[in-house]
Amino acid sequence: MPAQNSTQTYGSVARSFHWLTALLILTQIPLGFIAVRLPYDTAAELAFTVKVFSAHKSIGIALVFVALARILWALSQKKPAGLHPERKLETFAAEAVHWLLYGSILLVPVTGWIRHASAAGFAPLWWPFGDTLPFVPEDEAFSQVFANLHLLFVVTLVLALGAHIAGALKHHVIDRDAILRRMLSGRTKLPALIAQPHMRAPLLAALAVWAVVLIGGAQMGYPLAKTTESDSASETALTERAPGGWSVTEGQLGISVAQLGSDVEGTFNTWTAAINFDETISSGRAGDVTVDISIASLTLGSISSEAAKPDYFDTAVFPTATFTADILREGEAYVANGKLTLKGTELPLILPFTLEIDGDSATMSGSTTLDRRAFAIGDSTSDPKTLGFEVPLSITLTATRN
Repeated sequence: MPAQNSTQTYGSVARSFHWLTALLILTQIPLGFIAVRLPYDTAAELAFTVKVFSAHKSIGIALVFVALARILWALSQKKPAGLHPERKLETFAAEAVHWLLYGSILLVPVTGWIRHASAAGFAPLWWPFGDTLPFVPEDEAFSQVFANLHLLFVVTLVLALGAHIAGALKHHVIDRDAILRRMLSGRTKLPALIAQPHMRAPLLAALAVWAVVLIGGAQMGYPLAKTTESDSASETALTERAPGGWSVTEGQLGISVAQLGSDVEGTFNTWTAAINFDETISSGRAGDVTVDISIASLTLGSISSEAAKPDYFDTAVFPTATFTADILREGEAYVANGKLTLKGTELPLILPFTLEIDGDSATMSGSTTLDRRAFAIGDSTSDPKTLGFEVPLSITLTATRN
């Protein structure tokens, strides 16, 4: 059987690409559907879910390369002649669906790959080239845009695939022609056929469908990132306190979680600090601080929603954490010595920090490490290789004197 296409039928290479692509797609769609519905509540469930997601993502990467090779091969080959050139509308629709499929089988895995590369943590790829991509930032908002695009393109792929399969079955069952047979075996006896060039109109129709998909998605909130209800609620979850002697003008409160061998960086986006501090005291208690943190405002890579569940931070029941401490100074050494209340548990916490004061402005930077088990976070995940016990905590802020 010839490797290349002819006017009569498809060559062995084109047919191999066709059925390999079909196999990958028909594996990926149910695998992705199942993966997003698997539970995370226990360590065993989490480990299994991670494996399913890793399989889905890794097969998706394979689909990128297969799709590229298939498209390049198709563009280099003759187009087998249509069996019913007199059916203008049917021929136009078939080509438009083919262009939609070509775009979908490339855009679906590419957007999924970018989504994975821009989100920290969770379900690593099985390929040896790592989980990041050049020029793709690790940013949750950016990742969410591509998650939404991925979903839109999956829906388009499913619809185009359904139309393609329905057309093939119509030709085989109703028309009883050789359309399906020449893709199955390539061995068909056909009358002399006239070669037909690729038409531009079906490609333009496919592009128009993509435009409708993107515009319609934007109207529904995709692919634009938007503030969720939990984000809005987190802003009202903090306890109202007096600003103290210093007001925070900017800062960042972050944590790092070791998950499946990689560090996932997280940030609490909503928090307040009431600070009283007397820089003239060089030894002993020099002030106090109260920090209120909206736990619901945590962004933690691709596992932000899981971190809010009852086994972890349980933000529905414990939306706020509070750190109250005395500020102790001994020369140029500073320590916030107090207690952290998190998920209903109050424990001592010492936070060493550095401080630079320039007139009425102060810059502070400190870090410490928490043990998640002390606050009953992730109790069902007892393997530190799956989820590390130690959680580094860091804070930087700039404050001005009131």
